[in-house]
Amino acid sequence: MPGYGTETSEKGLIPWAEAEQRLIASTNYWVATVSADGAPHLMPVWGVWHGGLLWFSSGGRSRKVRNIAAAPRCTISIEDALSPVILSGVASITTDRADIRTFVEVANAKYEGGYYSEEFLDPAANATVKLTPEWAFALRHDDFAGSPTKYTF
Repeated sequence: MPGYGTETSEKGLIPWAEAEQRLIASTNYWVATVSADGAPHLMPVWGVWHGGLLWFSSGGRSRKVRNIAAAPRCTISIEDALSPVILSGVASITTDRADIRTFVEVANAKYEGGYYSEEFLDPAANATVKLTPEWAFALRHDDFAGSPTKYTF
């Protein structure tokens, strides 16, 4: 974090396994997209970290889905602002039934409510989105100066 006086050595860096555990454990995620006119858009979603991707669903006509369809680059953060994990990359809207089935199974296991079904996530009405990260960033609130860690994929 140039300019913040943070550590420049590798001492205190966060292992990817720790960042990944935070991605798995988060209940809510913040999704940042950009509209065609350049306006930023930020919304919370439920999601799952699975198979090296961040998955979430949304209404097929929602602003974030329309933004992703037009400009697929986006950034997603876990809900913990004190010890965040932030992913940035390219999102894709999948219509593949196997992908949708995977999301339904993993999300229903995580949220323990059976909220999702393949029928509900019919691509004609709703969207299943996968973010493929290009880079990630994490830090620990109790080691702000020593822990900022950037990962590239």
